[in-house]
Amino acid sequence: MENKKFKKLSIAAVVISVLPLATFIPSLLNITLSDGVRSVWAGVNIVSVLVGFALSVVCVKNHDSRSAVNIIGMVISSLWMLLICSILALAVFVISGLH
Repeated sequence: MENKKFKKLSIAAVVISVLPLATFIPSLLNITLSDGVRSVWAGVNIVSVLVGFALSVVCVKNHDSRSAVNIIGMVISSLWMLLICSILALAVFVISGLH
């Protein structure tokens, strides 16, 4: 029963981790979004990356439920986290350089 719960969690983690890729859909379809929609979309992307990362960590931490799906979700989430941290670091350096 415990493995079944972690299997569902690992699938949810992968789906949530891949969700930020939906950002590319409007640009592929040449759809222009308003500033408010883009801001909300960016917030949803950040939240989904954080939730996907947390779920992946929970699933990978359990030795009994560790599988390829869990590891793939963890890698995807880690790459998204690295990208977000890099953007934040770049923003801090740019803002500190302006003063």
